[in-house]
Amino acid sequence: METERQENNGNGHLQANKSIKRFLIALNCVLLGLGDTGGPLTSRLYFHHGGRRNWLSSFLETAGFPILLLPLFINYLYRRHRSHSTPVFFITPCLFLACIGLGLLTGVDDYLYAYGLSFLPVSTSAILLSTHLSFTAFFAFLIVKQRFTVFTINSIALLTTGAVILGLHGSSDRPKGVTDKQYYMGFFLMVATAALYGLVLPLIELTYRKSSREVTYTLVMEMQFVMAASATVFCVVGMAINKDFQAIPKEAKNFGLGEALYYTVLTWNAIFWQLFFLGTVGVIFCVNTLLAAIIVAVFIPVIEILGVIFLHEGFSSEKGVALVLALWGLASYLYGEHKQAKKKRSSIDHP
Repeated sequence: METERQENNGNGHLQANKSIKRFLIALNCVLLGLGDTGGPLTSRLYFHHGGRRNWLSSFLETAGFPILLLPLFINYLYRRHRSHSTPVFFITPCLFLACIGLGLLTGVDDYLYAYGLSFLPVSTSAILLSTHLSFTAFFAFLIVKQRFTVFTINSIALLTTGAVILGLHGSSDRPKGVTDKQYYMGFFLMVATAALYGLVLPLIELTYRKSSREVTYTLVMEMQFVMAASATVFCVVGMAINKDFQAIPKEAKNFGLGEALYYTVLTWNAIFWQLFFLGTVGVIFCVNTLLAAIIVAVFIPVIEILGVIFLHEGFSSEKGVALVLALWGLASYLYGEHKQAKKKRSSIDHP
């Protein structure tokens, strides 16, 4: 009877862990989706109505990191209630230094993105960013030995094809006042952003794997806090050199939507981008790098539709085709993951 009770308790614990993992996957996918759509839209809204400070825009991409203090504090109180010997922080000195390095890379990536977005429509920038799938796949193969199934390769091909089709209409969507030179500068800056982001994602996964401490969701949030703080400091230095702090009050008065909405846009921009980064590292922690990359790509058509609604950008037939290809790519990836999981369960049940 005692053995049976222990087995039942073990099975119950296993089921509880699976339920928690499913909840975390769903939660982080939602956070990633909200940030991936809200972040670019509010960033472009800033430039669309007269914003001109690239360092300020890049700063906002990680400036919302203090939001993480609330869940970290609640988590600490919960752990403290269960055990008075729980540490305040789980992050180790080596992880701390690694996260600072990743944060500085993120800061550079933030600036490249903000500078490129100042010359591009949000739909075009989202399309160009989808090329990070190819970069992520390449770096994930080199850094974390990511294995690819036929379904994964098919998914990447479909999503990339959609981006190429959309990219063909190019400069017809160019914002008013942007010259050809500025448009192509924005084009190349956005591709550089995708390449650097494609490197950072596998490096985050590698950091998880090399950690001497068990990687929990609490540790993931602590690492994200350090990375975002480092990126923010990097951008603050840029803002100080570029004298952005002195220019903010004047820019707010001349903002197309009014001074009050200027600060509202900046605040929500910081919140959305923090949700994006937290969701990204959470998906990498719960599943892998490639799923995070694919979710980002899948939301590209959503960004385009929202760009049409809120920024009055055009919606061409190419965008409709890209939407179909994106959904097809996601379905291919999910089916491949389902088959892989089913194969693993079969091998465990019938060794």
